[in-house]
Order: sequence, then C-alpha cells, then structure tokens
Amino acid sequence: MADFNLTLSDLSTFILIGIPGLEAAHIWISIPFSILYLIGLLGNVMVLFVVGKEQTLHKPMYLLLCMLALTDIAVSTSVMPKSLCIFWFDFKGITVGGCFTQMFFLHMISVMQSGVLVAMAFDRYIAICNPLRYATILTNARIAKLGLVGLIRAVLLMLPLPLLLSRQPFCGNHIIPHTYCEHIAVVKISCGDTTVNRTYSLVVAFVVSGLDLTVVALSYSLIIKAVLRISSKKAYEKALNTCTAHLCVMLTSFTLFFFSALTHRFGQHITLHVHIILANLFFLIPPILNPIIYGVKIKELRDKVVKYTCRR
Repeated sequence: MADFNLTLSDLSTFILIGIPGLEAAHIWISIPFSILYLIGLLGNVMVLFVVGKEQTLHKPMYLLLCMLALTDIAVSTSVMPKSLCIFWFDFKGITVGGCFTQMFFLHMISVMQSGVLVAMAFDRYIAICNPLRYATILTNARIAKLGLVGLIRAVLLMLPLPLLLSRQPFCGNHIIPHTYCEHIAVVKISCGDTTVNRTYSLVVAFVVSGLDLTVVALSYSLIIKAVLRISSKKAYEKALNTCTAHLCVMLTSFTLFFFSALTHRFGQHITLHVHIILANLFFLIPPILNPIIYGVKIKELRDKVVKYTCRR
C-alpha cells in the first residue's frame, strides 16, 4: 500500500487499475484475453506471410488486406501487452508520456484502419463496376500512396489529442479506471476545463466515421447494382463472395467502433467493469474475425493458406 501511495504521489505517473471491482479475478480474465490476442496475431501474421510469399497474390486487393492485417496487429498490440502486465504482474504504473503515446497510437491506428476499409470498398467498386480499367486505375504503387494518405490523415487528426491533454492539469488524481490510456478515460481525471478535448474527440470520431461510412455505402450501392446485372453465375458468385467478405469486416469494425465510442461518452448506466471488458474486446475481436472472414470467402487466399498450413 505504501508503494502504491508513493507511486500515486509521483506527478509524472498515472495508475491504470485494470478492471475495477474484478481485481481478484485479473488472472482468470487474462486467460481468454491472452488466448484471443495470440489467435489474432497468428491469423494476421499468416495472412502477411502467405501474401508475401505468393507472387500471384501481389495484387491491390491483397495488399490492402495486408494493410488491414498490419493495423489489426498494431491496434491490439498497442493495448494488450500493458493490460496483461496489469493482470499478471500488477504493473499498474505508466508514465504520463507513455500514457499519451499509447493513446495517440491506438486512436491513430483505429483511424488508419477506417481509411483502409474505405480503400478496400473503392478497390471492389473499381474491380466490379469498371473491371477493364482496374489494372490501370489501381496499381500497387497507387495502393501504397493510398496507404500513405491514410496514415497522414490519421496522424494529423489524432495528434491534437495528446497535445491538448498535455496542457491539462491533473491535480492529485492520477488513477485511471481502465486497462489502457483511452482518451476519454484520461480526460475524466483532469481537474481542468476539458470541453475542447471532449468536443474535438467527439467531432473527429463522428466526422471520420461518418465520412468513411458514406463513401463505403455509396461504393457498395453501386457495387450491388453492378453485381445484380452480372449474367454469368460463376462471376456473380465470385463477386458476391469478395463483396460479402468486405461487408462483414466493415460491419464488424464500424459497429464495434460506434458502440465503443458511444459507451465511453454516454454509457453512464453501463457497469464500469462490463464497459472496460467490452472496450478490450473491441481491440481483440476484429483481428480474429478479419482473417477468418477473408480466408473463408476468398478462395484464392484460402487455397494458399491451406497450401502452407498443410505442408509437411
């Protein structure tokens, strides 16, 4: 207890207490969390390995899938190692700089992931609605440029979060009732006026997600019209499979994003430990589901994965 008070009095340190009310069960909670994290890592590393090894998969669609896999790995890794340190070793302290860095990266990667999903919708739109010009419109170089633009957008939008928070006073309360440094969780412990912080994060969250969802919805409305006009049954099924995979991933990612964002700001009636468990699952479930969805729906990728996993 003395060590905890000493740490708490250090103004350069925050205390992440894990899951409030369930501290005694941290070890048991860590078991499913660590298993889910490892499954997500394994699935996404497998996608990166297979696409990297197979020259026939060096196409825009699979390069975008690799970008999605990288963001899945990055976003879960920005959260879970610290959470598991809290669960396993009771390492609750985190420097203010470390907290702000973690906050920046997890939110920045989330915005980057949203941009990748938009690029994937655009890729499917060109492939189905304008297939004859697909190879000239979407080259690998242009996909790399789209990824760079998405990264720059994410950095510019999320950089103000830690910069604005660095100007806030935190007085004596440095206890964050969470497993990681989520922006609103840190804002709540500030003793200053956080109106600008709250407004900026809310506006950016809904403008980015709203804009991205609008582009995705527009792309898929045009894609559905084009798919319905396809006369060949084989081509129809192939187009439908790739579109279904993208739609499943997007629905999962955007639904969880909106749920997490809304509960952080307006979920006063949700029990705190339930909210924090769900917030962690937000970073664990998509990295597991995305490789499974694409592996099941895209035959070319599934065959290559089977080739490497079943090799003696």
